[in-house]
Amino acid sequence: MQFKLFKTLWGFSGSLSQAVAEAQQAGFDGIEGMAPGAPAANAEFARLLADNRLAYIAEICTGGSYVPDRKATPAMHLEDLENKVSQAKTLQPLLINVMAGCDAWPLQTQVEFFRAAQAIGEKHKVVLSFETHRSRSTFNPWITEAIIQQLPDLRLTADISHWIVVTERLLEDDADWQTLLNIAAQVHHLHGRVGYPQGPQVPHPAAPEYRDCLAFHQRFWEQVWRSQQQRHYGITTMTPEFGPDRYLHTLPFTDQPVADLWQINRWMGNTERTHFQQYLHNH
Repeated sequence: MQFKLFKTLWGFSGSLSQAVAEAQQAGFDGIEGMAPGAPAANAEFARLLADNRLAYIAEICTGGSYVPDRKATPAMHLEDLENKVSQAKTLQPLLINVMAGCDAWPLQTQVEFFRAAQAIGEKHKVVLSFETHRSRSTFNPWITEAIIQQLPDLRLTADISHWIVVTERLLEDDADWQTLLNIAAQVHHLHGRVGYPQGPQVPHPAAPEYRDCLAFHQRFWEQVWRSQQQRHYGITTMTPEFGPDRYLHTLPFTDQPVADLWQINRWMGNTERTHFQQYLHNH
């Protein structure tokens, strides 16, 4: 199984050509982010990716932006999904990462929504991978487990940093860990961010004071790799996704960031590439 790293466009303010150059220089294998949208812009982005031999993971939010509109119905989310899938698929993404649904819906509504969402992916012949995310249907591990028990072929993008802050703990208890193992069996893509009990993003994953948090996430990622090997995956994908929007810590009064996002994401990517090789050597 090969390990492929993707550069996130979240928090990147430069041009797409600059993003492509940075990804190449850092030894990343592709880009993850929202499609530009307009046909001409999509075509130019596709050319940039092809010329530089980079893969693409598309990103979609249903029912609004990262936090869904509380008034958006499941039908509205599904309409949004289909429209955005139609746009993104022109870029021939390796997969489409989807932030979908709403945390306030009852379980059966969630299940029916994801069943319909899967049908949209099948209709358009694209791979949809649904991200575990606060404010969304998959905002905690137990609702996510309940959903996949009824939808055993639902693909997930695991970003467990969200669950660490939602539950206010590293999920190391035997019962909690078993839930994570059950979920790992359906993880298709990983977001490489390290959370801690009071937030979704540590100030820097290399900081010794957050060593336990990094180790916990790495332990879970190994379980995903193990499951993917058992599922005969040829590649595993990860997007280091430390980001802005108050995820990145800043100094009071000056609002100066305490670290550089691209430096953090490069560190995370390089660390996990090495970690993956060590995992293969040991298994």
